[in-house]
Amino acid sequence: MDSIKPLRDFVLELTHAVEKFGQDEPAMLRAGKKLLARLIARDDWLPPEFAQVHADTYRQYLLYCDPLERFSVVSFVWGPGHCTPVHDHTVWGLIGVLRGSEKCEEYERAGDARAMRKTGEHIVGPGGIDAVSPTVGDIHTVSNALSDRPAVSIHVYGANIGAVKRHVYARETGVIKPFVSGYSNSTIPNLWDRSADPG
Repeated sequence: MDSIKPLRDFVLELTHAVEKFGQDEPAMLRAGKKLLARLIARDDWLPPEFAQVHADTYRQYLLYCDPLERFSVVSFVWGPGHCTPVHDHTVWGLIGVLRGSEKCEEYERAGDARAMRKTGEHIVGPGGIDAVSPTVGDIHTVSNALSDRPAVSIHVYGANIGAVKRHVYARETGVIKPFVSGYSNSTIPNLWDRSADPG
C-alpha cells in the first residue's frame, strides 16, 4: 500500500455529493459512480487487512461510515467459490470491482410460496461498477467469478449497511427471512493520519 489518501479523498468527495444529492437517488448514483470509478482505477490504497480472504465465506470489511450514517464504504473479499444468498439492500448502493471478477445474478419475487425468478446475470471485471436500489433493482446474489484467485470489490451504500435490516430470500420458495449483515472487522482504517501522504 502506498497511501490511504485515495480513500480519504473519496470519503470527502462523497460526503459533499451526499450533501448535494442525498435526496435525489439518480443524481446520487451518477455522482457516486464517477467518484467510485476514480477510486478503483488504482490498486495501491487498500490496507491488506481489509483484503484478507477467509477459507469458508466472503468477508465484508467496513472502511468508513459517515457519522450521520448517510453512507458507508465497505470492501468485500471473495475466495474461489464464495457466494452470497439471494438478498436485498433496501437502500441505494454502488459496487466497484477492484481485483478479480464477480458474477451478479438478479432476481425478483414471483409471489408467496413461489420460487424466485431469475431475471439476468452478468460478470463485472476490474474497474466495472454495478448499481442496486429498490428503484433500479435490489435483489441479487454475488459470487467470485474466478475459480483460481480472490476477488475484491468496494461497495458504497446509502446507509450504514452493516446495521440495515434487510432480507434474504429462499431461492426455491421465495420465503423471506430478515437479517442484519454486520461487519467482519472490529477496527477501521485510519483515514486522518496525513503523515504518510506523499509530497
